[in-house]
Amino acid sequence: MEAPNGMDLIDRHSTTAGKTLSEIVTVSAILGILAAMAAPSYQGLHMRLQGKTAVAEVGSTLRMARQLAMARRERLLVRFDTSAKTITLSQADAGGVLDVYHYADKGIVIDEPTAGSDLFFHASGRSASATTIQIYDRGHRRMIITVSLTGRVVIS
Repeated sequence: MEAPNGMDLIDRHSTTAGKTLSEIVTVSAILGILAAMAAPSYQGLHMRLQGKTAVAEVGSTLRMARQLAMARRERLLVRFDTSAKTITLSQADAGGVLDVYHYADKGIVIDEPTAGSDLFFHASGRSASATTIQIYDRGHRRMIITVSLTGRVVIS
C-alpha cells in the first residue's frame, strides 16, 4: 500500500517513533523548574497542616479529660506546663497521673490558658472555669481552643 506522497505506510510510522535527547532534556528541565516553584507552597501547606493537627490533638486531650471525668465519676485535672511543653491529665483528688501529652516536637506554642494553668473537669462533665487557650503554629498563625463552663471544647 502506498501513501499519496509515494512513501509506504510502514516507512512513515517507523521514522516518527523515537524521542531525541534534546526533547527529553527540555521536558526534564521544565519539570525541574515547576518542582522548584512548588516547593515553598508545599512547605507552607505542611506547616499549616502540622499546626492544625497539633491543635486537634490538644482539643482531643481536653475532650478525653471531660469524658473520663464523667466515666470515672471523679474530678480530673488538666495541667498546662508551658515551660516543659506538656499537658498532664491526672486525678484531681488522688493525684494519680493518667496521661501526659508532649507538644515540644509538634511545632506549636501554647500560651497559658486565660483561667490559669489548671483546668478541672467535674464528674458531671462541667468545667470548673471557662478558659481560652491560644495556640500558635510555626508560621505564627493563631488558633484558639475554648472550654466553656458546660465542659464543651470548641476549636476555632
